[in-house]
Amino acid sequence: MTVAFFSGKGRRIGVALGAVSAGLLVLSACDKPTPLATVTVGSDSVNTEAACYNDGDAIKESLIQDCLNKKAEKTITVSMDDKVRFGVDPEIAENGWTLFINGQQAEQEPFEKTYRTIPGSAFFASQTGKPSEKTNISIVETKGKKLTGIWQFELKKD
Repeated sequence: MTVAFFSGKGRRIGVALGAVSAGLLVLSACDKPTPLATVTVGSDSVNTEAACYNDGDAIKESLIQDCLNKKAEKTITVSMDDKVRFGVDPEIAENGWTLFINGQQAEQEPFEKTYRTIPGSAFFASQTGKPSEKTNISIVETKGKKLTGIWQFELKKD
């Protein structure tokens, strides 16, 4: 003779509690998403999470160059006459941010607003006199002299 330990209703409640517990466990293992940075040209726009981010703390010096040289996952086409608009989440702007072009710092002072516009022609000049066909742009969040986040984009010449 077999005896049921739980009634049908008890089993359903047990399964539901197990599913909720498993769901909470999975959610607690997820990383908090990084702030977003966006590049807009005309009506086209791309955004991405950080290529390197340490939850607002400084990125280790040994990792910075690798982060600046990472291949961008997002590409946007730009003509020389376009205006390129950069936007960042407010928490990035609070600390300040600057642009790096092909891994080199392009500005000395951090920008502390969430939005700015730069002419497309500024990104395709080269030292050989021949305009480049693509440019890697890094939006770099700073906190004092420390780098705390790096977002990568590729601008492709139209």
